[in-house]
Amino acid sequence: MKLIILDRDGVINEDSDDYIKSPDEWIPIAGSLEALGKLSQNGFKVIIITNQSGIGRKIFSIEMLNAIHKKMSINLAQYGGVIDGIFFCPCAPEENCNCRKPKSGLYNEVSDRLQISLENVFCVGDKITDIQAAQNARAKPILVKTGNENDDSGNIPKNIPIYDDLLSFVNKIITEKI
Repeated sequence: MKLIILDRDGVINEDSDDYIKSPDEWIPIAGSLEALGKLSQNGFKVIIITNQSGIGRKIFSIEMLNAIHKKMSINLAQYGGVIDGIFFCPCAPEENCNCRKPKSGLYNEVSDRLQISLENVFCVGDKITDIQAAQNARAKPILVKTGNENDDSGNIPKNIPIYDDLLSFVNKIITEKI
């Protein structure tokens, strides 16, 4: 099974320091939906793992999160893409749960549910916590520079590949079969 795990905010859609709280605030990053479509059309299962502490902080509801994901899926369908699963952590950071990145709880859940090792699975994120979570899950972290914290690249270990955006990475793995 070809599997790829993606962070949402800053990788697929524009990020916000004030959270993405409604479908109106969900704005795709240029080329990201095309990239997701290419992944689906080339046999990849696409999983999203995202911290959504706005739920735990009572900034938005689970129903609003579902509405945001519905908009994302509808927009993605225009590119022939499918999201095969969305795993999210609703907890605030102070709860110190196992599912919030940089911990690997959600990655482990994906591995358990799909009965697959994440050893050769690319995990694309835009923050150091995404990279750390992928490393903690023994997956293959990739950094894209499209998030609000794109200055994180100075904190990223030297062996982590860095791409301008999701589309440039997807084009590389599809054309070069890496």
